[in-house]
Amino acid sequence: MPLLAAVPASGSAAAAGCEVDYTVNAWTGGYTAEVSVTNNGPALSDWRLTWTYEGDQRVTSGWNATVTQSGHAVTAVNTAWNGTVASGGTLSFGVQGTAGSGGPAPTDFALNGVSCGGDGTQPPTTPPPTTPPPTTPPSAECGDAVVCDDFENQTGSTPAGNWRFTAPDCQGTGAAAVDTAVAHSGARSLRLDGKAGYCNHAFVASTADLSSVGPVMYVRMWVRHTTALPAAHVTFVSMPDSSQGGKALRIGGQNGALQWNREIDDATLPAQSPTGVGMSEPLPTGSWQCLRFAVDTTATGLDTWLNDEQVPGLHADGVPTRDVDDQWLSRTTAPRPTALRLGWESYGNGDDTLWFDDVAVGSTPIGC
Repeated sequence: MPLLAAVPASGSAAAAGCEVDYTVNAWTGGYTAEVSVTNNGPALSDWRLTWTYEGDQRVTSGWNATVTQSGHAVTAVNTAWNGTVASGGTLSFGVQGTAGSGGPAPTDFALNGVSCGGDGTQPPTTPPPTTPPPTTPPSAECGDAVVCDDFENQTGSTPAGNWRFTAPDCQGTGAAAVDTAVAHSGARSLRLDGKAGYCNHAFVASTADLSSVGPVMYVRMWVRHTTALPAAHVTFVSMPDSSQGGKALRIGGQNGALQWNREIDDATLPAQSPTGVGMSEPLPTGSWQCLRFAVDTTATGLDTWLNDEQVPGLHADGVPTRDVDDQWLSRTTAPRPTALRLGWESYGNGDDTLWFDDVAVGSTPIGC
């Protein structure tokens, strides 16, 4: 149980004080912490929360904040999208880190330099139910990623080498090619001419085995497409999933917005309700867009970013949100993607021409 501490602030700018709820989930060698701060003072246009660790905790990443540490002192600063906090409003973010012998939860919180106190509890040592991927943009370098390809090594017009054309269920008039006229970087990209109708599946599949990537699988790609996502269901990323007996975990669109789809039960994230669709985003046309996602292979958690902005409706953390993740949480088996396919699959109407470039898959976050 978190311990909520409210301490009056010393200073006229925030005389009403603030409240900090710091909840730790620790295991041998590491921890995550959820931090929630209620602003009882005037409205804020940006925020900075500081605290000090007494033990050997060391922050390695954060989500919904930029978190840095110097010695025992930690500083969390708002991102570009969550700096505004109304009087009486709440901000929240999280951190992940390492720890040897650990230490007590911090008690010296300060919001924008004004002390507001706070405390937290440290539950029994257990692994976290899901590894929260950081939303602060990680490095764009691939590092030790299993897949890291800008397609510059393609020598012909037909995808070859580490990529192969495939039509998983049935093949029609959809086609794939190596394009030398349009690219995000360098001089080449993959082009998919997607056609409407169920039997026009056209994908280019990586030959890499992704079955051991994890425990969180991070995927980054740049995608450009021509026609706005239709009302009918379409897919442009398909990942065979061993937890579904080989059926696919899919990213595409429906009702004009991005969505996840699970082939085994046709569940969608978000739910195709006005509330759910309103929490997703369209995929802009005519320009390159950076799409990143993280799939937790030990739980049902996943997250999605479009140009480093988290898409709220494409976030699943196990906490039910009515009319958003109802269908998705009906299945509790963790996904285990084994391969990556890029292309087009329509289940109604909707032609589209897409390009993919600078694709990477690995066990650590890969930025745009």
